[in-house]
Amino acid sequence: MVTSSKKAKKTENNELKKSKKLPKSIAVMRLSAMGDVAMLAHTLRAFGEEYPSVKITLVTRKLFTPFFEGLGVDIVEVDTKGRHKGIKGLWRLFGDITRGRKIDAFADMHSVMRSVVIRWLMRLSGRKVASIHKGKVEKWFRVGHNSHNGVPLKHTVVRYCDVLRRLGFEFENPAPASRENNLRRENPMGEKRGRWVGFAPFSAHKGKTYPEDMSEQLVDLLAADCERVFIHSGGGAEAEFAQRMETKYDNVVALSGKVKLAGELNLIAHLDCVVSMDSLVMHMASLTATPVVSVWGATHPALGFLGWGCPEEGVLQLEMPCRPCSVYGERKCKSGDYKCLRAITPQMVADKVKELIEQK
Repeated sequence: MVTSSKKAKKTENNELKKSKKLPKSIAVMRLSAMGDVAMLAHTLRAFGEEYPSVKITLVTRKLFTPFFEGLGVDIVEVDTKGRHKGIKGLWRLFGDITRGRKIDAFADMHSVMRSVVIRWLMRLSGRKVASIHKGKVEKWFRVGHNSHNGVPLKHTVVRYCDVLRRLGFEFENPAPASRENNLRRENPMGEKRGRWVGFAPFSAHKGKTYPEDMSEQLVDLLAADCERVFIHSGGGAEAEFAQRMETKYDNVVALSGKVKLAGELNLIAHLDCVVSMDSLVMHMASLTATPVVSVWGATHPALGFLGWGCPEEGVLQLEMPCRPCSVYGERKCKSGDYKCLRAITPQMVADKVKELIEQK
């Protein structure tokens, strides 16, 4: 129950916000990577709830638009291989962002060459700008220094919020996504019966990819305990693995080629649990408030990349002096055996899935 004093304070804060000269139309830019773009949706949701009258123009790739469904943002689709390629392309992009829109502020959530150029064009045209502080020095200092023994670094979602705060806005960090709201999404796989689990063993880097032999064992355990198991993958060898598992088990479905990104996100909303590495599917599950068992190898959740709102009890990792050996998982294992991943057995993962489902 909200007390009268709290109501008065909230009213006072709202009046203070109204009295400040804040931007009325903001362009927000983030082009990659997929997981990082997905995390931005949490920030824009919280911002939109606090400042519904501020117009948000999101500058990103067409592929990523499903992450922002229902947020009421205008989207400028960036084509880095065509219209927006090279220096001339960036000038066209600046025009595409500002033409017909009264943009008065720019939030650079990426701080890479393309976004920096747009940022400076915005500044030269008299618009207010702010950019993300990625904390690269802090993150790299934690590599190989037992980051789990220190205070966790600022989460990426909070870093996004800070960019908007530097533009003068005041709002709380996002609450976790609503499970109830996301269950209204259309299920692309039809009526759900029994326990449905997703499994995403892949990543862009070997240090964040569950070993193939262990992935096969885990599929076997999940298929025996759940009514349906969906394997999330990219193309190539990943899709071949998923297809092999689909052929072997009657209740396993390889998603590659069957659903696009929007459909995959809708499916995740209806799953009882998702098993993911430090990768995109973990962040997609965080958008739909789906329980996640996250498996960590070369990287570490304390560096600020755990899915927003994902339960810490779902984190599986081995405490080792060499972890994390890299921020993004791209470095080769010095010992060559990736013990950090191999020590997390398929049975451990399956037990954690069962635990989270029973809690839910």
